[in-house]
Amino acid sequence: MTADPIATLNAHLEKLVALLERSAPPLPSPPPFDAADAFVWHAAGRSLQPVARVNRVEMALLRGIDRSRDILAENTERFARGLPANNALLWGARGMGKSSLVKAAHAEVNRTLAGEGFTPLKLVEIHREDIESLPELMALVRPAPYRFILFCDDLSFDHDDTSYKSLKAVLEGGIEGRPDNVIFYATSNRRHLLPRDMMENERSTAINPHEAVEEKVSLSDRFGLWIGFHKCSQDDYLQMVDGYVARHGISVDPERLRAEALEWATTRGSRSGRVAWQFVQDLAGRLGVRLD
Repeated sequence: MTADPIATLNAHLEKLVALLERSAPPLPSPPPFDAADAFVWHAAGRSLQPVARVNRVEMALLRGIDRSRDILAENTERFARGLPANNALLWGARGMGKSSLVKAAHAEVNRTLAGEGFTPLKLVEIHREDIESLPELMALVRPAPYRFILFCDDLSFDHDDTSYKSLKAVLEGGIEGRPDNVIFYATSNRRHLLPRDMMENERSTAINPHEAVEEKVSLSDRFGLWIGFHKCSQDDYLQMVDGYVARHGISVDPERLRAEALEWATTRGSRSGRVAWQFVQDLAGRLGVRLD
């Protein structure tokens, strides 16, 4: 007796469906948003890893960047209160506290609003190489009953890197747009996130040079706040050193401290918050003082 071809086809389809179901990855479990106030996004596993203790500097120890500190703190607090706020690009000199300010602003706003009944802000770090997965991360946090700062440290794009287009679409230009409960902060040494020679090459090879450059510069335009960081003065550098020394209770003669701090900066060829902290670590080690 000849087998029914439709029944045979249905049987094959059922086997195929069963095979696909077995091979498909399990649905991700809901992120543990209650587990912490900070997370790291792991794109490969499409998961958020809670961070029990964030490596951060107290807001009061960030010296020489008062105006930048106030701008970002105010923007972050408005966002935490559900008011309009902007994506922010912190750009400029290395070691001047760009990423430290983002983490400090997050902690300070949560501390300030803790007694007012506001739900704590969540800080989510996304690595530069995972930027293309940003739409998936935003889809994950969109329905959550929290507000999120998505943070990418040292964001920049090199030649033949087209992932910046995904970032542009997600920040403002996509059909869904940025979720109301999400804001994006990034730090970079470049104001326009793209190397100058890359932009000049686009200008020289494009049919319409102006449009080619505009298409890339418009990435930075997605950030409503551009906060610049510049090399600090000697006085600012010494204030940073004094602040760290006082905070950690290091007893040292002021004249010796000043002389050694300046010598340290000279040997490094720069003055910055990072250089000040490295000096204080060295000083504390030589004096046998533990840093908490």
